Amino acid sequence: MTDEELMRRALELGRMAAAEGEVPVGCVVALGDRIVGEGRNRREGAKNALCHAELEAIDAACRTLGGWRLWECSLFVTLEPCPMCAGAIINARIPRVVYGAADPKNGCCGSVVNLFSLPFNHQPALEGGVLEDECSTLLSEFFARLRLQRPRRRHWRKEE
Repeated sequence: MTDEELMRRALELGRMAAAEGEVPVGCVVALGDRIVGEGRNRREGAKNALCHAELEAIDAACRTLGGWRLWECSLFVTLEPCPMCAGAIINARIPRVVYGAADPKNGCCGSVVNLFSLPFNHQPALEGGVLEDECSTLLSEFFARLRLQRPRRRHWRKEE
C-alpha cells in the first residue's frame, strides 16, 4: 500500500469518529503494506482523555505483533500528534510518522514544538501534509457543524 492509501484508510476512520460525534481523527499503523493497528478518537464516548486515535492504533499494533517495540512500522494519522501521542510514538520506537493536517494549537511534530527533534532515545522521521486538504477539510467541516448545533458556552465563567 502507498502512503496515500494508508492515509485514506486513516481518513475513513476519522469519518467514522465524526459520525459518532468525536473529533474526526483516524490513525493506522502499518508494517510494510499491511495494516497492523487502527484507531480513531473516542474521547467523548469513552469519557476518557486517553482515547486518542494514535493510542488506539499503537495498542492494536502491539497486540497484533505481540510486542511493544514497533521498530519496523509506520504510523499514519490525519492530524499532527499531540504531546501525549508523540510521547507514545517515541516510546513505541515507531521510526516513521506521516500526518495529514498540521495542528497549530496542539501539534508536537513542528507546529507548537517538535518533540521528535529533542534528544530522546528515539527520534522518528516525520512527514507532514499527506492528503492535507482532505484531512483539513474533514476537521473544518466537523467543527463548522458543531458550532451550528451548539451555541458557544463559556465553561470557565460562572453562570449568571
